[in-house]
Amino acid sequence: MNHRHHAVAYPLSVSQDPVIIHTDGGCRPNPGPGGWGAVLRHREHVREMFGGEAAVTSNNRMELTAPIMALEALTRPVTVHLYTDSTYVRNGITKWVLGWERNGWMTAAKQPVKNVDLWQRLQAACARHQVEWFWVKGHSGIGDNELADELATRGLQEAVGLTTSSAGTSLR
Repeated sequence: MNHRHHAVAYPLSVSQDPVIIHTDGGCRPNPGPGGWGAVLRHREHVREMFGGEAAVTSNNRMELTAPIMALEALTRPVTVHLYTDSTYVRNGITKWVLGWERNGWMTAAKQPVKNVDLWQRLQAACARHQVEWFWVKGHSGIGDNELADELATRGLQEAVGLTTSSAGTSLR
């Protein structure tokens, strides 16, 4: 089941034909080395993106990195339908980020927001586009979400220097 949410900022002139983006990220172990993946579709065009971090990172940082990299890769303002299996990312950008910003990047409990660098970067990336956020259940057979997961695994494997012989496992 998809849950629809809107991003925080909408530019005035955007393409009416949406770019569809599916993202995923994760670590093995968490915290530990991580990877992120994104699948971007616009009409008949498909772009696959992935990357990783060999140093210690977290699932949440990789889940945030994926939509940042995908949105930053878009060369002009467009309408985006962005699908993530991370409620942390979806809720953060659609419900929490404006309050955090208003409170000087502190949570309601007066604690510093974790991953503030990435939240600010995601907020800036969203501001260039009209983004609708959708939550999808991970590992539920949604093709591009599964592909984003595979790309995230590839990003992790390349970051830590694993060969393609270990491909096929996924981040969970």
